[in-house]
Amino acid sequence: MLKLEHLAWNLPSGEEIIKDIDLTIPDNRLVVVTGPNGGGKTTTAKLIAGIVTPDSGRILLDGEDITRCDITQRAKKGIAFAFQQPVRFKGLTVRDLLEMAADKPLAESDLCDLLGNVGLCASEYVDREMDASLSGGEIKRIEIATALARQAKLSIFDEPEAGIDLWSFSRLVDTFEALREQHNGTLLIISHQERILSIADEIVVVADGKVRQSGSREEILPTLLSDAMSVRCPMGGRIHE
Repeated sequence: MLKLEHLAWNLPSGEEIIKDIDLTIPDNRLVVVTGPNGGGKTTTAKLIAGIVTPDSGRILLDGEDITRCDITQRAKKGIAFAFQQPVRFKGLTVRDLLEMAADKPLAESDLCDLLGNVGLCASEYVDREMDASLSGGEIKRIEIATALARQAKLSIFDEPEAGIDLWSFSRLVDTFEALREQHNGTLLIISHQERILSIADEIVVVADGKVRQSGSREEILPTLLSDAMSVRCPMGGRIHE
C-alpha cells in the first residue's frame, strides 16, 4: 500500500505546485489520476517515483517511510516509472533494455510478448539500438514495455497514450486491463483518456495541487463525463482550459 501524507512541493521561484496531496493507493489496483493541465498530476507521479523530493509531507510504501529515498532506491523497493517523454540510450539495444528491466535474460517468446503488448514486432525491434533511428512513438512504446518487464510492485505511467497510434493504444489498454485482472501489482496511470478511465478500479482527480475527488470508477467517472459535456461548444467542439 502507498500512502501520501500532506505532500507539498514548490518551484525554486516559490510557486506552489503541490499544495496538499493526501491519498492512499491500495495494492493490486488500477488507479487513474486525472485532472486539468497544470493541476499537479505529473508532479505527484514524480514525487512518488523519487524524481523530485517533497518540501513537506511523507510518502509511505507498505508502512516504510521512503520520502527521502532517491529514484534508484525506490526502484529497488519495487517502484517503476515510465516517462511521458522517454529518454534515449545510445549503444543499448531494445533487448538490453528489456533484460536490464527484468534483471534476467529473456527468452524470445518473452521479448515477443512484451513488445507485442505495446504494438511492436519483436523481430523488427529487439536488436535495434535505442537511438535517434527510433521515432518518439516507438521509444515511448519500448519504455512502457520496460516498465511491464519490471513486474514492479507499483508501476507508474505518465500519459502512456502520448505519441502512440490508435491501434497500439487499444492494445495497450487491453494490456493494462489484463494486468489488473491478474492482480499483477498496482498500476498508477496519469491520463485524460476516457477509455483508460473506464477500466480503472479507482479514479483520483488532482487540480490546483490538491486531490479534489477520489473514489471508485463507478462513483467518479459519471461526474467527470457530466463535467465534460457541460463544457462542449454548441457545434461539438471542446473548450480547452
